Amino acid sequence: AKLMEEAGARGIELNIYYIPADLTTSDREVEDRYIEIVKTVKTTVTVPMAVKLSPFFSAIGSMAKTLDDAGADALVLFNRFYQPDFDLDKLEVAPNLSLSAPDEIRLPLLWIAVLYGRLRASLGATRGVHTPVEVVKYLMAGADVMMTTSALLKHGVDYLTTLRDGLQAWMEMHRYSSVAQMK
Repeated sequence: AKLMEEAGARGIELNIYYIPADLTTSDREVEDRYIEIVKTVKTTVTVPMAVKLSPFFSAIGSMAKTLDDAGADALVLFNRFYQPDFDLDKLEVAPNLSLSAPDEIRLPLLWIAVLYGRLRASLGATRGVHTPVEVVKYLMAGADVMMTTSALLKHGVDYLTTLRDGLQAWMEMHRYSSVAQMK
């Protein structure tokens, strides 16, 4: 993280990709590992730091509050873990990238709405952002930013204009003058 900051990064996203496959690892140990990473990186860099949060904590709200207290400047909801498949003909693990779908917004939408206004950290949404509809929903729930890799992979970078224009048209149609007013 420090090297990235020194290279000119204006912010850091911690994508903590940890699958506790050791069955003796407790929930507390997993959470403590995340908290320690956040605290360590926060003391190492001066730029804002976002934490991409997993949806698999037993108490997501509590974990979000703990990461907020540990210094996370933003929380990104939610990490989408790579889930390989098996190739039964070759009898080996088959890499499989599946892009998100619009209906995947429901879980992050719920938790952004629950957390909005209750944390110091900014809230980011990732999963299922394919049209201006998802952008509007995430903003109305309290998200400050949306990430949309799948839509851009499908439609190209210029699709950002479609998302922006669609948001602007919706706001005008519903007489919103700002995103803050929508929230």
